[in-house]
Amino acid sequence: MADKYFDQIRNQFSKNRFLKHGLPFILLVVGGSFALENLTRLRYEFRQRKEVDFETAEKELGIKIKKKETPVSIESLHEEMKQKDLDSWQNIRGPRPWESSKDIQEELRKGTKV
Repeated sequence: MADKYFDQIRNQFSKNRFLKHGLPFILLVVGGSFALENLTRLRYEFRQRKEVDFETAEKELGIKIKKKETPVSIESLHEEMKQKDLDSWQNIRGPRPWESSKDIQEELRKGTKV
C-alpha cells in the first residue's frame, strides 16, 4: 500500500515542472540570501582593526617602513620624456615558444640578426 502511495508522489513530482525545477531554484535563492547575511555579519564583526601611524609602527615593531613618495605631476613626466632620446632605439624580438631564449641572446651578443 505504501509503495503505491510513494509511486504516485514520485510520478506527480516528475511530471510537475515547478516541483522539479522551480522549487529548488527558489530554495537556493532564499537560502543563499540568509547564508550571505550571516557571512557578511561575520565579516564586519571581525573587521575592527586599529589604524597605526608609521612612527609608532617603526618604534614598536622595529622595522623600517617606506613612506609614500610625493605625487608625480604630468609636467615633470613631460620634461623627463623630452630629455630622453626616443629616435635611436632598436626593436629586439623575444623568443618564440619553440625557441630557446639562450640561443637568441647569444645571437644578439654576437651581433647577428635574429
